[in-house]
Amino acid sequence: MFDELLQKAPLFLLFFVRAIAMIETAPLFSSESIPQTAKVSLALFAAFAVFPSASGDAGWALLPGMTGGVFSLGNALLLVGEGIIGIIIGFFITIVLAAASSAGQFFSLQMGFGASETFDPLAQMENPLLGQFLNLVALLTFLMMGGLHDLFLGGFAASIKSLNVVELVNGRENVTAMLAGGLTRLFLNAVVISMPILGTLFLTSLATGLISKAAPQINILSEGFPISIGVAFILIMATLPFMVEALGRVLESGFRSLQDLYIEVGGGIVG
Repeated sequence: MFDELLQKAPLFLLFFVRAIAMIETAPLFSSESIPQTAKVSLALFAAFAVFPSASGDAGWALLPGMTGGVFSLGNALLLVGEGIIGIIIGFFITIVLAAASSAGQFFSLQMGFGASETFDPLAQMENPLLGQFLNLVALLTFLMMGGLHDLFLGGFAASIKSLNVVELVNGRENVTAMLAGGLTRLFLNAVVISMPILGTLFLTSLATGLISKAAPQINILSEGFPISIGVAFILIMATLPFMVEALGRVLESGFRSLQDLYIEVGGGIVG
């Protein structure tokens, strides 16, 4: 095994570059709170795990540049291409999970939490309080559904078996369509997840406005914010199981999109 690894070291390096690029952009792993040593070690382990089954594949053995020198231009371009494939996989899963954070941002302003932004250590950015809460719920759902298992088996190992740089270049239209569709579904899924709370808060604002017209002596401006916040928290408690179920369907749809990409571009069959 190790003799074969030494003989095909450039091929192992390709697998490693794809793995580390995916880990650096995938949700949860991309956090700066995770040591870089752990990320590199995980990428080495992932590349080592898929190497025995993929090193003998003719599609990998016949890649241009593999017969040249170690520092040939062909190998350099292959490394860049493998990094792009890993970034595409990790970035697409991040887009899928971003629907939860976007859903929280949609109704944060409506309930009066628009200015309550906190620093998200996972995303390394400022995020509204409810957006960060739903982002954590999405990450827990991701882990509960075996997302790490699917990410490395359905995302990395399956991509190694069915997709390489040449096939990626030939099928770039499908890749572009998948990323564009992911961005479109991001906003659609965010609206669907947030619509029960957003719609109820709209009706609450409408009701308080009607009350202020019917009884001007009531200081509805000072009473409206506590009412909106209380209604929103009650709705979050009541709809949280349905949000988790919706996030589960969103994640499953995202992994199916990746599998469809492997089949359409690489011609592989993903189990």
